[in-house]
Amino acid sequence: MSTVFTTSDLTRTVCQVRQAASKLATANPESQSQALASMAQAILDYQNDILEANTLDLEASREMAIPDLVLDWLKLTPERLQSVATILQRLAALDNLSPQTVGLSFPNPSPTYWQLTPLGVVALIYEAFPELGAIAAGLCIRTGNGLVLKGSGEASQSNQMISQVLRGAIADVGLPEDSLLFLPPDQGDIIRNLVAQTQDINLVIPYGRPSLVQQVVKQSTIPVLPCAMGNCYLFWTLSGNLETVYRMIVESRQEEPDPVNSIEKVLVHEGHSNLNLTRLWSLLREEGYTIRGDNALVAEFPDLELASPSEWKQSYLDKTIAFKRVNSLSEAAILINQNSSGHANCLATELLADSRQFTLEVHSCSLYINTSPSFSRNPKQGTSISLGMSSQEGRSGGLIGLEALTRIKRIMNG
Repeated sequence: MSTVFTTSDLTRTVCQVRQAASKLATANPESQSQALASMAQAILDYQNDILEANTLDLEASREMAIPDLVLDWLKLTPERLQSVATILQRLAALDNLSPQTVGLSFPNPSPTYWQLTPLGVVALIYEAFPELGAIAAGLCIRTGNGLVLKGSGEASQSNQMISQVLRGAIADVGLPEDSLLFLPPDQGDIIRNLVAQTQDINLVIPYGRPSLVQQVVKQSTIPVLPCAMGNCYLFWTLSGNLETVYRMIVESRQEEPDPVNSIEKVLVHEGHSNLNLTRLWSLLREEGYTIRGDNALVAEFPDLELASPSEWKQSYLDKTIAFKRVNSLSEAAILINQNSSGHANCLATELLADSRQFTLEVHSCSLYINTSPSFSRNPKQGTSISLGMSSQEGRSGGLIGLEALTRIKRIMNG
């Protein structure tokens, strides 16, 4: 690879990924499982090398005064690498996804069925989070997709080492290592050029702060599946329990390092007493939260920080939470639809009627009733391993997991 990564270099190497992905898509399920198991073991075998590369990234980032939030995203630990290895092992143990067939009823008497097939090539553009490259690689191997990784500069050493380790593990089982491509740190308009590779890339997934996601969405000529972070809303109905609200808020931030589903805005029914509000705020402050309010609440409680109008649409991505009173569930639904990230919103209520109305009126990919929206890439139960969450409407909205990386092909036999 040349020192300066030109547009022609990019086109050539992405084409190689496309060719390798075609071979990966036709590989037998056992080979895919072997590759995933090999990748998991390689992460553990080369753990010290990966952590050493990560230390170099952390030292360089501190010298450049990178924000603490991004430093936390960047940091790798033995525990985080073990979690990655466990995810790859779980993916290795899954049954093959394709073909999954089901009969369909058509006027045409010809036998008709559908099957899940790979998209082709997926590009992940991500900020810090070096472990995301390995998780995305696992999801793509399991679904038979090629993968292009474009990480941010502050994680360059970590990303390169992880990519090198994974490519070797894929090659060890006889699958094409070019099905995984790691792009060098930023050089000119590499992101702009990457998201214009319409001939060879089928889907772009941006992951990071809203500014990065918005940049990719704006520039891409390829379908984009954006990952959303934070700015989830909770409506506390008049019947809702204070302890339930407190638990939902605190547990929504339990997954580290990225608060994917962190509740950052709380809409409170105006019927709740001031005592209920101050009790909740006191509990949250003991947990290190900063409490903000809209103009009406700040006028009533001068000790609150004022949340500006623009903040209701923005993610804090830290222990800041803003409150606002509303007079009905319908008003809350309107505010949520206008301002939230749209991937996960919550309701605290004791009434089934409220739950039904909320699910009808709130346009969100995921809804949580009296339960924490806490997100985990490696849940303890089920097979819903995922990269992140998307607010995109349609089949791919919500969890970005295996199904989001496939398409449905309909086949009719004459």
